[in-house]
Amino acid sequence: MPGSLPATAQATWPNDVGIIALEIYFPSQYVDQTELEKFDGVSAGKYTIGLGQSKMGFCSDREDINSLCLTVVQRLMERNNLSYDCIGRLEVGTETIIDKSKSVKTVLMQLFEDSGNTDVEGIDTTNACYGGTAALFNAVNWVESSSWDGRYALVVAGDIAVYATGSARPTGGAGAVAMLVGPNATLILERGLRGTHMQHAYDFYKPDMVSEYPVVDGRLSIECYLSALDRCYSTFRNKIHAQWQKEGNDEPFNLNDFGYMIFHSPYCKLVQKSLARLLLNDFINDPNPNTESGVYEGLDSFRDVKLENTYFDRDVEKAFLNASSELFNEKTKASLLVSRENGNMYTPSVYGCLASVLAQYSPQQLAGQRIGVFSYGSGFAATLYSIKVTQDATPGSSLDKLTSSLSDLKVRLDSRKNVSPSIFAENMKLREETHHLASYIPQGTVDDLFAGTWYLVRVDEKHRRYYARSSLMDDLPREAALESVRLSTANEHIPSPAKKVPRLPDTAEAISVTNGEH
Repeated sequence: MPGSLPATAQATWPNDVGIIALEIYFPSQYVDQTELEKFDGVSAGKYTIGLGQSKMGFCSDREDINSLCLTVVQRLMERNNLSYDCIGRLEVGTETIIDKSKSVKTVLMQLFEDSGNTDVEGIDTTNACYGGTAALFNAVNWVESSSWDGRYALVVAGDIAVYATGSARPTGGAGAVAMLVGPNATLILERGLRGTHMQHAYDFYKPDMVSEYPVVDGRLSIECYLSALDRCYSTFRNKIHAQWQKEGNDEPFNLNDFGYMIFHSPYCKLVQKSLARLLLNDFINDPNPNTESGVYEGLDSFRDVKLENTYFDRDVEKAFLNASSELFNEKTKASLLVSRENGNMYTPSVYGCLASVLAQYSPQQLAGQRIGVFSYGSGFAATLYSIKVTQDATPGSSLDKLTSSLSDLKVRLDSRKNVSPSIFAENMKLREETHHLASYIPQGTVDDLFAGTWYLVRVDEKHRRYYARSSLMDDLPREAALESVRLSTANEHIPSPAKKVPRLPDTAEAISVTNGEH
């Protein structure tokens, strides 16, 4: 396993810091967007063509932000044979708040109990869909700092995206992503190459602390997203060009210099428009664009447009969507697998796009590529940064292991249960009425959960939440979880640091989450 260094090496500047392993979780049920169109009484294609969405994953009252994150963290640790005492920092990015004081990170620390490791820095980070990226940057910065003690950092991004009945509801979704961060990484965050834009806006926000639903200004939200993309791309381009000049390369940076380009995906159609917008940026900034042939052919009439005047210009949008269609198919389309099939996961959204790319391309296709990443969170905060994939694509390499670990992504998506829109609506109504209650026992079934999924057992009179993990074997009773109250893990340890951890039994187990000591 790359990334782990002995304590004697902690004073050295770590090289190639980034993502070593990645795991994704999404709910085991979904609603079909074509069926939802009929149920909602909207025109055919409004959700599937207009938004570019196919299916939308959702949670019953059996799952919350704590259970999503418990599931994805334990899966990452188990699938990569990692010990909990090799983690020195744990960062969580989420906007799904079920407690105004107690962090999701402290809930996850219960997974660490049997290892005896309590020396774990980090806490939750919140700003709409940007929290996961902020958590990742915090983890990378820790590894690159004097505070680093030679252990891994673990980053978790998770959310449940739900909307009130209406036009925004089909843009929901749910899921979580966990990422292991360290040096000598498979996916290296290119140092110093981040273009960030932050500004104040009320485009999407959640001022009602009792409700899960946001307040959304749809038009402003799109304008903020696209304007942030313009500014982040400009800053990124300037930084990488300056770096190239120091190396003797005076060529300007453009979209072709990304092997793949992924975006935060509120819905897939906006991502396609965003890729087109990057081409518009390149076109405007090209001192001598060839409008007679090639990708800019026929675009001469748009030469003098101002970016800030084009957010809702249909002529510009259509022209550059057509011009960028081949680039979209080459660089971005594959990244939308999870977004299209599961919906918007908020903080994990862009990392679900990263998982989609890793799942669908071979190590040989990915090796050495630069992946552009645009992360956006309403309110608003955004960054465009780049990931450089390791060059080593040999069998058994870290890249080979990473892509192999995600190779079942499409199978997992296809194995989910299709739930009727009426049942989906009932689940949303149930969540609306009960997500904040004390002395509550969830009504949703656990029979359809994926194996090894953590779920909510009950909420007591003091709002303390109790969880259980479904069996790792599908043929064992799910409710066996309630027979145990202690947590153990099934990890064999990497060489450093080393401490034996008990093996997870095949039956599920229950843990409690309290608002204080327990």
